[in-house]
Amino acid sequence: MTHNKSFEYARKKRAPLNSVVMFKKEIIWKYTQSEINWPELANLYRVAPLGEKNPKDLKLAFSNSRYKCFLYQSGSLVGAGRTLADGVDCSYICDIAILPEHQGTGLGMKILLKLVELSEGHKKIILYSAPGKEDFYKKAGFKIMNTAMAIFTDSQNAIELGIIKT
Repeated sequence: MTHNKSFEYARKKRAPLNSVVMFKKEIIWKYTQSEINWPELANLYRVAPLGEKNPKDLKLAFSNSRYKCFLYQSGSLVGAGRTLADGVDCSYICDIAILPEHQGTGLGMKILLKLVELSEGHKKIILYSAPGKEDFYKKAGFKIMNTAMAIFTDSQNAIELGIIKT
């Protein structure tokens, strides 16, 4: 799938702007962080599992993110995603976190496709995947890069997790 076809796919498959019905309970989508309970978001990251995140660090990270979405069901946070972007060249999808009971329902793909849609106009959209999750992103048109490189503060842990090679 080419870059433009990925946007077309995202447009066709995207989540509704305001809500989606799941488990017979409405999921509400919000695109601002004005109502975020940061400890609740930190818990979502922990159980997703995306690791232990300090609520203050999450607030800073989301404040510096160009695109973000938060999904609520019955008033509780069930999913979130964010993208760093420069408005022209590069958009980087950083995180997609879903409560375990909502994983495998398509909600993560809806968040991914919404972030791709919001990133339209950028020359490239990048992300890095947890090892073993690459096929999830391939479904949305992402391709494995040959030249991606990274510096981690805890490179030994990144090696153990299979994120980087020695």
